[in-house]
Amino acid sequence: MRSGRRLLRWASGIMLVLGAGHLSLAVLIAREGVAGWVDRGMWAAVPLVLTDGGAGKTVESLQNDVTFWAGPGSFAVPLVLLGCLTWHLAGRGVAVPAGIGWGLAVWCALGGVLLVPSPFFAGTVAGALVILAARRENRPVTRATGREPSPRSA
Repeated sequence: MRSGRRLLRWASGIMLVLGAGHLSLAVLIAREGVAGWVDRGMWAAVPLVLTDGGAGKTVESLQNDVTFWAGPGSFAVPLVLLGCLTWHLAGRGVAVPAGIGWGLAVWCALGGVLLVPSPFFAGTVAGALVILAARRENRPVTRATGREPSPRSA
């Protein structure tokens, strides 16, 4: 599991950098919008009050929505959480299921195609590392040596 642990640590590092970087950039780019949330209160991020009589949204309210969905409402928070979970499981020697890696890789590849140019494609690397770590964990181990059998002996 030593090499699988290393792969999972790399994958979790990529996820953490992508998620934290996305949140940091969103806050830096939309500084005024986030500062407005602090001034107006917690519920100012996505207000639950409809506009006057169902009229169209204002530019300010649309910018507020975009700031929320590009920041704390985006993929970044779940990606940071998944990175932390992967790091924790790797430290305990527990393999992350390959399905998580496949889902992450497909999601990031699709996001990268739809939103070019973006660092979404780096997430496919993290997904591939999770898949590789899961495959290494599922390899048979011989009892006598405690190592994987060589390709010739199999």
